[in-house]
Amino acid sequence: MTALQAITFDLDDTLWDNHGVMLRTEEGHYAWLLEALGMWRATRQEAPLALGYEAGLQDYLARRQQFAKDVPERRGDFTWLRLRALEAQLEAEDLPRSAAILWAAAAMNEFHRLRIQVTPHPEAAGLLAALSERYQLAAITNGNIHLKRQPLAAYFPVAIAAGELLAPKPDHTPFLTALAKLDVAPEHAMHVGDSWAEDILPAQQLGMHAVWVSSDDDQVLPPRVHRIAHIKELPAILERLDG
Repeated sequence: MTALQAITFDLDDTLWDNHGVMLRTEEGHYAWLLEALGMWRATRQEAPLALGYEAGLQDYLARRQQFAKDVPERRGDFTWLRLRALEAQLEAEDLPRSAAILWAAAAMNEFHRLRIQVTPHPEAAGLLAALSERYQLAAITNGNIHLKRQPLAAYFPVAIAAGELLAPKPDHTPFLTALAKLDVAPEHAMHVGDSWAEDILPAQQLGMHAVWVSSDDDQVLPPRVHRIAHIKELPAILERLDG
């Protein structure tokens, strides 16, 4: 019988299907930026930007990748990378530094507005509500979703954005940070996530239980690791452990 005290959750593709969300967010916030900036320049009787959507989006991605190489400690801080890339791109288009900073921040606000438009699995809220009566809960994510602006945030008094720690999963730091905030030892905690490399292996290495949300049934599972195809199957795993 295990003495589980806490469960930590990955978010994207664990509590909701993230397919398509990032594409809509990526394209949407950049299109918004070009349109809003174009209108602003028109009211000031300034020439339109030479930057087109397709070329601009590719340049934006290339700048993010370059910043990640140049400042490797920030490689997992996606908000920082996006802000710096947008600022650099707009400055390259001859916007004053102050205007580039303001417009990059405005574009990222639109990014976060779109980013939270995920649809949790229908079972997620009820599952988390029930689990919160028995365990401490925390979220650990490499993504830059503003969880506090998402309804499921109420179930996660502890939420760790690994990129902001400059230690994205599979680094052990976000796991240890969550466990420290929960005041729970690894052997009394379980992590639930969809990535074998970023969720399951680091949790298992720390001595946590781990539940892999995956349809892949070819992977041999080490001790204390369990597999489910969907988050709704988690209670059965917990009953088995508690029994």
